[in-house]
Amino acid sequence: MRSLQTLRWLPFSVMLSVAVVDLLAGPSLVFLPLLTLGPAFASVSGGVRRTAMVGAVALAICLPLAYHNGLLTDWQNYLTVISILGVTGASMLAARLRLERERELANVRQVAEAAQRVLLRPVPRRAGDLRVALSYTSAAAEAQIGGDLYEVVTTPHGVRLLIGDVQGKGLGAVETAAWVLGAFREAAYDEADLGDIGDRLEVSLARHLGGEQFVTAIVAEVRDGEMELVHFGHPPPLLIGPDGTSRTVDPPEHGLPLGLALLDATPAKPHRVPFGEGDRMLFFTDGVIEARNPDGHFYPLAERAVLLTRDEPQAALDALRGDLVAHAGGPLLDDAAMLLLHRQGG
Repeated sequence: MRSLQTLRWLPFSVMLSVAVVDLLAGPSLVFLPLLTLGPAFASVSGGVRRTAMVGAVALAICLPLAYHNGLLTDWQNYLTVISILGVTGASMLAARLRLERERELANVRQVAEAAQRVLLRPVPRRAGDLRVALSYTSAAAEAQIGGDLYEVVTTPHGVRLLIGDVQGKGLGAVETAAWVLGAFREAAYDEADLGDIGDRLEVSLARHLGGEQFVTAIVAEVRDGEMELVHFGHPPPLLIGPDGTSRTVDPPEHGLPLGLALLDATPAKPHRVPFGEGDRMLFFTDGVIEARNPDGHFYPLAERAVLLTRDEPQAALDALRGDLVAHAGGPLLDDAAMLLLHRQGG
């Protein structure tokens, strides 16, 4: 907000500075051509009318100063007036094109967000003895909606979940996410083994992805006292114990992302970790751990995991999200999805 106000007042500050310097320098040095900086800067943040108004102010400053310097009828002053008019006209055109592009990007982003909301249906807040919390923060980089995806389903085999991140941005990434979620929702009910779910996802993507596109993902299933996971090149989740201690759940072997099976035919292997009463498991996409603060430091998720120890999982995850945005100092550059599972005691 402060930077926007600075940009709005910058044209007037520049023109005022030029006028003061010209008065102090006297008729021997003429700085009036620099008044063209006013409308040029105005086109960066203002509209067409504002840019035209700034150009008129530049002329209103130029003519009295030229008269004061005895240059009102001099050819140099004519060139200055022509320069101000020319730069003002070009700046008005630039402002119009910028506004049209901003409107176009806003429309594309609205379409992408609408498609994403339809695609990412609300997850259940309770599944068996699990309490589920969800946080999704969209990036603010123009219309570059990402392909973060998640799902939690209760099946005859138990509670199963998926979290993933599609390579790329925009509507293409949303479309790919739709294929992944559709395949998972079907396979989660049909397949008894998590590895077979991964195979179904791979087959589905092979029919729709091209080139070197891929999807990082984790497929997991909650069982009695443990959780089984299959990693497909996705950041490992964070396990938070009842006492607040946390650790990263790294797989014994890192599998390739979905869509890259041709590079290595070895399937990703499931592994199990203890997940008992009072434990919490945080799944997230790379937009969380890759969020940087103004100094360029990544978000220290493991250090901030203590925020997830609140009794209410959604309140805990909301606190973590607020801390993430505060760390970034503004809008995130990449979508950030977080899914928190809490196994209740008793």
